[in-house]
Amino acid sequence: MRRFHDGDSVEELTFLLHRAYADHAAAGRVFFASYQSPQDTRHRLSKGECWVATKGDELVGTGTVSVPHTTPTGYPAPEGKGSFWQLAVDPSQRGSGLEHRLLTLAEARIATLGSSHAVIDTSAAADDLLAWYRRRRYTPIGTWQWGVINYDSIVLAKNLSASLDTP
Repeated sequence: MRRFHDGDSVEELTFLLHRAYADHAAAGRVFFASYQSPQDTRHRLSKGECWVATKGDELVGTGTVSVPHTTPTGYPAPEGKGSFWQLAVDPSQRGSGLEHRLLTLAEARIATLGSSHAVIDTSAAADDLLAWYRRRRYTPIGTWQWGVINYDSIVLAKNLSASLDTP
């Protein structure tokens, strides 16, 4: 895994996101990453550190980390906590442990950048994702509705200083 850099293709990263979130979109949960444009990807990259996983020359995973993470007024999390978004793994790599490695990297970067807490959100209807995050000690702290998606989000938080992450 390495940082996304200027020589990397924003278009390839966008296509990875589309592939990774296609199952959610097919299930009726239209995550922004399932349809965002390369310009949207570039904008989101400017808001944090983007990390990628590669297999050969191909991008197969990604996540973007931000500390402190700026949230809109009313978002149900304390201001200034760390966050990550667009955690995505190519469908060909699912079940390989890459998801967990990307999450571990995101949490480690949040801690290194000065936050002891991670705050994220995901679809309230994505039972599989909610269960995955709960197994990794994320707890629901509220709900949110983003204007660019078609579902309510569950906001989850984790105290990163509590102990080491276990599967």
